[in-house]
Amino acid sequence: MQSYQNGPEGGTKSANEVAPLIEDDYTEFHAPGRQVFLSSSVKLVLGILAISGIGTLALITGNFRNAPIIDQNASIVPKDVEVSSDGTLKLFDAADRYVLEDYDAKPTFSSFLPAVAGVYGKPVWSFYVNRGQGVASFGFVSKDYPILEFNAANKAYQLTPYIGFRTFVKGTRDGKEFITEPFSPATTRDLDSTDDQDTLPKRIMFVGANEFEIREMDAAHGLTTSVKYIVLPEETFGALVRRTNITNTGKSPVTLSVLDGLAQVEPVGGAIDWALKNMGRTLEGWMGVYQAGEGTTMPYYRMSTEPGDAASVKIELAGHYVLSFLEESDSNSTLLPIVYDSNAVFGRDTTLLEPDGLKSSSVSDILSRPQYGQARTSSAFATVEEITLQPGESLSIASFYGKTDHIEEVEPIANHIIRMGYVEEKFQLARDMINELTSSVETNTTNHLFDGAVKQMFLDNSLRGGIPMILGDVDASAKYSNYDEDERVKVFHVFSRIHGDLERDYNAFYIDDTYFSQGQGNFRDVAQNRRDDVTFTPRIGSFDVQMFLAFIQADAYEPLTVEAVIYFINDKNVAAQIAAESTGDPKSAEVLTNVLNGGPFRPGQLFQLIDSLGIIITTPKEQFIDKIVSASTDLPMATFGQGYWGDHWDYYIDLINSYLAIYPDGEETLMYDRELRYFFSTATVKPRSEKYVLTLTFDGKSYHVLQLDATEFDTDKEAEQDRFRSKKTGIVSFDASWQRTKDGGSAFTSSPIAKLFLLGSIKFATRDAYGMGIEYEGGRPGWNDAMNGLPGMVGSGMPETFELHQLLTYVKRVVDTYGRPVVVPAELGEMITSVNDALDELEASGFVEPEELSFDVPHDLFTYWDKVATAREKYRSEVQYYFSGETEEYTAKAVSKMIDRWLREIEIGIQRALKIGSDGYEDDGKSGIPPSYFAYNITSWELNGLTNAVGLPLVNAKSMSVLRFPLFLEGPTRYMKTVINDSAAVSDIYQKVRKSGLRDDELGMYYVSASLKGQSYDMGRMMAFSPGWLENQSIWMHMSYKYYLELLRGKLYDKFFDEMRGGGMLPYMDPVRYGRSLMECSSFLASSAFPDPSYHGRGFSARLSGSTAEFLSIWKLIFIGANPFFLDDEGKLSFSLKPVIPSWMFEDDDPNSAEPTYDADGNLTISFKLFAHIPVTYHSKQGGDLFGIAPNGYKVHLNDGSVQEISGGVISSELADKIRRIWDVKSIDAYF
Repeated sequence: MQSYQNGPEGGTKSANEVAPLIEDDYTEFHAPGRQVFLSSSVKLVLGILAISGIGTLALITGNFRNAPIIDQNASIVPKDVEVSSDGTLKLFDAADRYVLEDYDAKPTFSSFLPAVAGVYGKPVWSFYVNRGQGVASFGFVSKDYPILEFNAANKAYQLTPYIGFRTFVKGTRDGKEFITEPFSPATTRDLDSTDDQDTLPKRIMFVGANEFEIREMDAAHGLTTSVKYIVLPEETFGALVRRTNITNTGKSPVTLSVLDGLAQVEPVGGAIDWALKNMGRTLEGWMGVYQAGEGTTMPYYRMSTEPGDAASVKIELAGHYVLSFLEESDSNSTLLPIVYDSNAVFGRDTTLLEPDGLKSSSVSDILSRPQYGQARTSSAFATVEEITLQPGESLSIASFYGKTDHIEEVEPIANHIIRMGYVEEKFQLARDMINELTSSVETNTTNHLFDGAVKQMFLDNSLRGGIPMILGDVDASAKYSNYDEDERVKVFHVFSRIHGDLERDYNAFYIDDTYFSQGQGNFRDVAQNRRDDVTFTPRIGSFDVQMFLAFIQADAYEPLTVEAVIYFINDKNVAAQIAAESTGDPKSAEVLTNVLNGGPFRPGQLFQLIDSLGIIITTPKEQFIDKIVSASTDLPMATFGQGYWGDHWDYYIDLINSYLAIYPDGEETLMYDRELRYFFSTATVKPRSEKYVLTLTFDGKSYHVLQLDATEFDTDKEAEQDRFRSKKTGIVSFDASWQRTKDGGSAFTSSPIAKLFLLGSIKFATRDAYGMGIEYEGGRPGWNDAMNGLPGMVGSGMPETFELHQLLTYVKRVVDTYGRPVVVPAELGEMITSVNDALDELEASGFVEPEELSFDVPHDLFTYWDKVATAREKYRSEVQYYFSGETEEYTAKAVSKMIDRWLREIEIGIQRALKIGSDGYEDDGKSGIPPSYFAYNITSWELNGLTNAVGLPLVNAKSMSVLRFPLFLEGPTRYMKTVINDSAAVSDIYQKVRKSGLRDDELGMYYVSASLKGQSYDMGRMMAFSPGWLENQSIWMHMSYKYYLELLRGKLYDKFFDEMRGGGMLPYMDPVRYGRSLMECSSFLASSAFPDPSYHGRGFSARLSGSTAEFLSIWKLIFIGANPFFLDDEGKLSFSLKPVIPSWMFEDDDPNSAEPTYDADGNLTISFKLFAHIPVTYHSKQGGDLFGIAPNGYKVHLNDGSVQEISGGVISSELADKIRRIWDVKSIDAYF
């Protein structure tokens, strides 16, 4: 029998069990001078308007144009939307979903479902917008394989209501017929209109961490329609799941026929994104719709072959399926017929605006006619015929949109999903799964939005950097060990991907549709977003540090793209034994043995092969993969990509510091007793003589020298890698990615401290001619990659100089602490000698720093720069293809002495940069704020007889002058790292920045750059953008958060929290201005410099941003402290919590805050999750700020039932180690 639900969130009941919806409840509302009785739905609207800044009193005494009308035939009561006691709407519902009222009438935004189907699920990517029914595009793997075509945001906002999901309802009530389309743009409210909007539906969007819902309350027709979406979790097949619920909110029965589904479905046919956009009509010739069963209940959308005209033709067998059914309460469901012929629905209306076919025919008539799906783009509408709903009754249509490799696989999927309760189970699992994932940072303060934002930041940070999974737990010993202690323990990051989406349409995201799903990411993104992996998963140990340091190349650059680690089993007998133990038949054991011995693998690929080869595994999946990985060797993987960015190495010290905050006792072993390879890319950085190009200026009136094509694809390197290509498979071995010694030698390795010293030495030798910034000589800029023209201008960056200061300071501290020698490649030793000789010559030249600096580089400094650059180029030439294998050993004292000298030179350069200053609109260069970038004009040169690839002459520079730029926030942000222990110096920079052109006074935030008015377009693409947009004087959230983090590190606690709560950080921004969920980051906000004031403060480019990494570092400092583990005076491990918690997190008089919580003794409490595992409760007796102070004592509850009480703020070594290992500790109470 068909089932109905009692309201959009009610339990499932049969038609004769559903009672009429209870009439709207009314509450007395007191306003000055009058007494009004308001329904709960009107209270909802009043709350929304109050939050939006619209006066509620004016609304009450005036007309109700923004409120949903409750007429005599309908009751609209969104009971799951909470309304505060003061009548204001909470920005979240009972399920912690963010609530957006009138979503389709507000400024546009885009977002996405996280494409997390669980470790043992197969994800679908899905993007949505606040237009139409939300989902703008979805598919598998990448935008090349869509079910609904990928469109950039600007087009998605236009097209989604028409080519996306649609619902057409044809009904009869009280003898009157009607036809309506819920969520149609034609009935969107106009919030700026003075006309009465009461007859139009009220719409709300609910944004959850792993779901979203739209709801329309249509008083005119007495219907409430809700649509929910999830990515199907934990199944052997992937699908987007959609649940459409239609409720009769009127006072009389209504008979409905419904068409519900997709207006356009793309078939499977290979990578088709390009073809859809460039030859869409021709592409339709390959398209067809087939049936996996009788009738039209299981349509299968595929092309006949993959499009093309090559000699090799690939027949297409895979296809997209659409399965829909009415959910039943007491039995399995029955599939609904699908209308796939678009003409049957829309008739001749090719605009898809109106369902002309449904207007002129009944659903039964449409189904009785032939349908055609060849040589056209088809639809997928589930059909419901003439169902009568009593008042309060609902119908629920569940639909699955997925892909299979063969049409025969569709029917088993259909039989699986129509089981009673299956859909509800999966919706709940999708929510529970993400809740469990984000519970790693569960936080309970008085601010519910803040607590929710913490979870959302953790999720989005994990999507960009990946979530580290610990594999190899084959016994108790492994489970109690970390990556460094037991070679069986491995780390694999799941759910990661590059941040490509509707607004970042330039990025080609990739998400494996396999178990253990993941995709590659950009080096900078992954390095930043894994900064605190070890904080949340201590068992990873030094995994991240080792992986990223392994990517350092001989030339001190890194590859662009980071991939997942690979595994391989060295011992073939071990592979055979595991295969025999894990399978139930000899054939499966044989095939699995061949797979395991066939080369490297990743978990998802392994399970995919097992499925495709028919291998029968008899052990549980979790035990199976643990056993295999524990016996494997892991190896990080990456690919060159394009260009060498100047900042990739900036993030190593952050990773190391995070590791040391958990493992201070592991530093010596990590730095000296590990051996790491050197990544080998196919690109080579050219020497200056091959990239300093003489070319005409823009006006064509003179010549200037630019640094162009700084790197080249090296065919000899490619040939070297090709030596590792298998003649059997044609695949290049992973060994090709690591630099070797000559004559077929093995991969060359160095200790981590040696690689850091190599990195620091080369970067020191890459300082610009004035000794200030690090040159962008690899063809790409640093973090601010919108300065793409800066390398061409022979540019350099002070941010990298500040990071170099940090790097060398760290290396010096390590060698001073442990007194062990540092062994480096012999070729590097020669370069270091030349650098130090050049320093000797500079000192001997008698050069004296002038009081007033000229923009012309002094001759002595230019000569030093030229000699050092030549030494660097000679070194690179020697190690371009191989290391010799010879090494040079430096004593700790020698390294320390060298670094002391280099640091003095760097600090002189920093002071020089402060004197040179910045230059911009209304900027006289005397702000005292550290500049970010410089460029160099080559004022004299000589032709060297060479030409570049297009025939332009190449030159050798003979003299230079420095060029300045406006202020950028990156400069002072990174500079603060060098003075972080001097609160007065940090405060001085803060005050200067606040008074400078970097402050957006209207928004109370900080620009990524000051005004760029009058700057050259040579700088890069930022100059092409309008001020206030993208990287041109916008609010770049990542750099702003990085700046706020340094305030917190610099102990400017009051200033930090003033900035935070003043609207500088989420979730404390103005919700109306921000225009999207206050729990989700954006890449940038349009600043007050943008010409259109309605855009000011609005967030763009959703979520996957480095700002989440900064936010989590801020969270760590607030709730845990900078260094929870440390070594005491006797060198023993100790643990101490030193939070930085303001009093208002315990108790806040803000009416939107939650009530404070107390312990049995009346102390205020808040709680959080430590290391993603241990609940910690802070008890505050006084209730004031807890800024950087340790508790008076602890109670540590252990899993054996015992409680250890500790007096004072420090926990000693044995118990400290148990806390770090997490498994034995149940909870911690800390008392202040």
